Amino acid sequence: MWLVRRVLGLLLLAAVVALPASAASAPAWPAPKDPMKLVRLAGLVPEVNEHLQYHVHSHLDVFVDGRHIEIPAGIGIDTADPKVQKGQLQDGSFAYGGITKCPKVCISPLHTHAHLGVLHTETSKPTPNKLGQFFVEWGVRLDSKCVGTYCSPKTPIHIYVNGKAQKGDPRQILLRDHSEIAVVVGKPPAKIPAAWPKAATI
Repeated sequence: MWLVRRVLGLLLLAAVVALPASAASAPAWPAPKDPMKLVRLAGLVPEVNEHLQYHVHSHLDVFVDGRHIEIPAGIGIDTADPKVQKGQLQDGSFAYGGITKCPKVCISPLHTHAHLGVLHTETSKPTPNKLGQFFVEWGVRLDSKCVGTYCSPKTPIHIYVNGKAQKGDPRQILLRDHSEIAVVVGKPPAKIPAAWPKAATI
């Protein structure tokens, strides 16, 4: 009897491990540990300091089954570089920036300073970036069928820009100034964000 229970337990564990991700559990998508490698993979050129001649802010919200998923601070930034300054926000989290001259490349022209969902495009020349480039930097899959490990048709996926549903490849969505982008996986939230949030400044 003990052996039967043990075998059944192992089979159940194997079944659980083999299950694909569903929208029932919130994913853990932290900032990656190899940011400059992913910056280059996204087709962007990392710099040793920030450039503010062309400065565009987009806002990104990601929801999984109605739950808001945090966009990590420091995506596209080598937060371990000693020239990258770190400051604490009122909620106890940290923001990264104030970069003047790193000893080696440490910041992408597309990055997040804080965890507030603001995507910064900061370059010396007008160079629009795309949503797909940010997700490559984040290390999270994004295409017309999947977000992370959640894929349609099993899990519905919808993309909105300024409250309007988008068709086609979400990777091609341009990050325009003060645009509000919502990536909705599974059950939608009570309200789809349709405008730039007033509190989003960092």
